[in-house]
Amino acid sequence: MNRQTAHLVRGALRGTVDVEERPTGLLPLRLPMSARAQSDSDWMWFAAEQASGVRCEFWTAATWIELTVHTTGLHLPWVPEQVRWAVFAATVGGEAVEDARVTGGSELHLAEPGGPRFVQGEPVVVRFELGGTGLEERRVTIWLPQTDTVEIRDVRADLPLSPAEPIDQLRWWHHGSSISHCIEAETPRGVWPVAAADRLDLDVTNLGFAANAHLDPFTARAMRDSGADLFSLKIGINIVGGDTMKRRTFIPAVHGFLDTVREGAPTAPILVISPILCPMHEDTPGPTVTDPETGERHGTPSTTPDVLEPPLTLRAVREILRDIVHTRSVEDPNLLYLDGLELLGADDVAELPDGLHPSPAGYLLIADRFAASPVVSAWIGESGPKR
Repeated sequence: MNRQTAHLVRGALRGTVDVEERPTGLLPLRLPMSARAQSDSDWMWFAAEQASGVRCEFWTAATWIELTVHTTGLHLPWVPEQVRWAVFAATVGGEAVEDARVTGGSELHLAEPGGPRFVQGEPVVVRFELGGTGLEERRVTIWLPQTDTVEIRDVRADLPLSPAEPIDQLRWWHHGSSISHCIEAETPRGVWPVAAADRLDLDVTNLGFAANAHLDPFTARAMRDSGADLFSLKIGINIVGGDTMKRRTFIPAVHGFLDTVREGAPTAPILVISPILCPMHEDTPGPTVTDPETGERHGTPSTTPDVLEPPLTLRAVREILRDIVHTRSVEDPNLLYLDGLELLGADDVAELPDGLHPSPAGYLLIADRFAASPVVSAWIGESGPKR
């Protein structure tokens, strides 16, 4: 990638926290590069490289645009082997054009007996027909696939491109699990924080990390330093499903995360969202056990309950989060709580095909309910004029 194209792409990227400069191109990141040294989880860093909510925004009169990209998709042993498509989406002046689907990129295989395995793929060209006469400049937004990492190697069009100026919107930073990462969504614009941001006219940065919402300090610091107007934190399912904390450690970890964000954003509205429905963990703790052949999942019933240190369940997590917000909001009125069951609850179990992750329609249902929630209206209202 030449210097001029690199400058263009850097200026056009939105929804990123950092950018890794490689000899062949630019890789958008959803965490600071410094966080890489603070976790030894291959999955954590790969999730941060996957481009959920990341887009390029150009100002141009072009009638077509092409990106040369090198994608890397995640492969897990319990997911059937089949052709994996990386889906790119685009809007022109806010109106969607036909998605572009590509394959043939690299593959990262995790959770295999021999450890991580990388299969090298090839770069591909993603092309969008934008329409128009070539006389009128418009905002063209290219959404990268939430399923893959995307190294951008080149950008071309039939007319000049420039980075689009930011829209005058409130900046929303959201952190969550795979249920916010939304790998199962059919298109990048079907990621529920993206769809909700579109409905609410917000500028979203999505720190939804599949399997990796564990109240990590580096994520809290990234949010603290963001300068965002609005924050939301959707936590619980990974901590219960991974059995990574008990009640004793979970409560101070939530407080510590909130304290860190408050260091940089002392009055910005923060919305704490508890888990949506997950039948296997409502009353059964983790870890989640996944059959490596069928992909079927179940919790791990406690055989020797500890009355002094009971394991976490989703029901317990909701109660804890509600109590934390209630206690803190006495001195922090811009801290709000939203029950995740209002986004996807017992009547919506059909939208959980694997018992854990929503269907594509389920993600859009979450987006609709989030956008219509009175709590969310109050959260946005607390932000006041754009800072």
